[in-house]
Parts: sequence; structure tokens; C-alpha cells
Amino acid sequence: MKDTHDLELIREYPVDVDRLWAAVTRPEELVQWFGKEGVRLETCEMDFTKTGPWLCTMTGEDSGDRFKVSGQVTHVSPPESGGEGSVGFTWGWHDGDDKRGAESHVTFTVAPTGIGARFTLSHRQLDTLESSQNHGRGWLSTLTRLDRLFA
Repeated sequence: MKDTHDLELIREYPVDVDRLWAAVTRPEELVQWFGKEGVRLETCEMDFTKTGPWLCTMTGEDSGDRFKVSGQVTHVSPPESGGEGSVGFTWGWHDGDDKRGAESHVTFTVAPTGIGARFTLSHRQLDTLESSQNHGRGWLSTLTRLDRLFA
């Protein structure tokens, strides 16, 4: 059996579950925070309100480097009556020849708390420790942008 390296990041926000759900699933909201600091979204075909393909191309603001990632939204379970909700999607970076690399799986979960809502980002099935560490740095930077959305 192949070793995988998983990561999980949790944030809490002073907003209700429905507001947080909209921010992490709707295309017009995702473009406001998705992608690590220092990159801009060039292409963003992301709608996490339904299953199907997604694609994002980012460009480094300083370097001009392009990064392309794509996958399939595998499940969407919106929060009902203020409860927990989740969306899952596959993740694969593309190389310079547009060949899609190793696939992993990401889940965004929202849940109510006593003072707002909790966001849990789980990135599973990463194939190497280095990949897990790189994704961890990228997601921490990305979540800083989500934090600012609710600041």
C-alpha cells in the first residue's frame, strides 16, 4: 500500500454557516480568496455548488510563473438547517506541457459553532511528504486571504 501524506487546517469565523458555505462554494466568492498570496487568478472555472469539472490557472504576480490545477467536484452536501455541509474535489497540478500530475483529494467542511462557523480544509492522498509540506504552505497562504474576507 502506498503511503499518503494528509493535512488538515481549521479556521473559525464569526459568520453563520450559510455565509461561510457561500464563500467556499460559489464562483463569485471563490475568486475573492482562492490561491496563495502573490498570485492572481487568470482562469477560474470553479463552481463548488455542483459536481463536475473545475479548473484554475494562476500567475505569480512577481515571477510571472503560471500554475494550472484541475479536477472533479466529487460531492456537494450543503448545510441544512444551519448544520454541517461539505464539498469534495480531486486536485491535480499540470506541468509545463499541460500534463496532469498526481491526483489528491480536497474536502471543505463547514459546521456551526457557538460563535459562528468552523471551516475545515482536508487535503488527502498527497503522494510525498514534500508535496504535503508544499500544499500546507500554499493552503495556509490561501486561508490568510479567506481570513481577510471575514476580518
